[in-house]
Amino acid sequence: MPYAKILLYNKKDKNLNTDLDKDFEQAYKLSGDIFTQDELIEFLNTGNIQQKQIAALKLTLVRDKNDAEALTQNLTGCDGKIREAVAYRIHQLISEGFGEFFAGYPLIFADATIDINANICRQVADSARMLKGFGNFSTIYVSQIINYAKDALEALDKIVYRDKKYIINKQLFKLYWCLETLVNFYEFIDNNTLIALLKECSLQNEYTIREKTAEIVHKSGLSSDLYERLRNDENYYVRAVFLNH
Repeated sequence: MPYAKILLYNKKDKNLNTDLDKDFEQAYKLSGDIFTQDELIEFLNTGNIQQKQIAALKLTLVRDKNDAEALTQNLTGCDGKIREAVAYRIHQLISEGFGEFFAGYPLIFADATIDINANICRQVADSARMLKGFGNFSTIYVSQIINYAKDALEALDKIVYRDKKYIINKQLFKLYWCLETLVNFYEFIDNNTLIALLKECSLQNEYTIREKTAEIVHKSGLSSDLYERLRNDENYYVRAVFLNH
């Protein structure tokens, strides 16, 4: 991720200077400085937007669970530029063998999987997939993902034609990433729960939801009724799932 990306921020944030030139100079200086591990962790715990972004991008290892927690706590509930930098770094660290330190935060990972930023969703979903073998991470993570999927389906069921399109798209976006995750985690769900969820998803008008549903059905081998319905779907991309796998 280029350092230029961390220089874009919201000037309205109370932690930032109001003078654009000074802000730029501060960010530029920070990007070139060398910090100790403890300084980077302190930035993640107490820093402003610039400091947290740069700390996430400069962190190359985690020594223990405390380091991992300092990074993971910034995966949700903060500025989007921080979340994206953190999601990127966590993915890199897990890829490099530090997964055991992040496996204790399945609920945070689940929350971040349905972020409003698709780049974050992708990084986190891929990170979660690499944590499947660590303790009870998968059980807790998938349980929460199922809850989010059910919430989205319930919200979509209540939506009426007068609702604005962005309200509908928000729930479809959430549901899509829940299903995208379940493609790699379906084995952690009991069959009855999984079939019930997939049946509801297979009836959604949005074809991308049906496409992801088809991927899970095809990969898991569940329910011949669902298989036949989706294999003969009106949309080519949904049908293609069964042709291309």
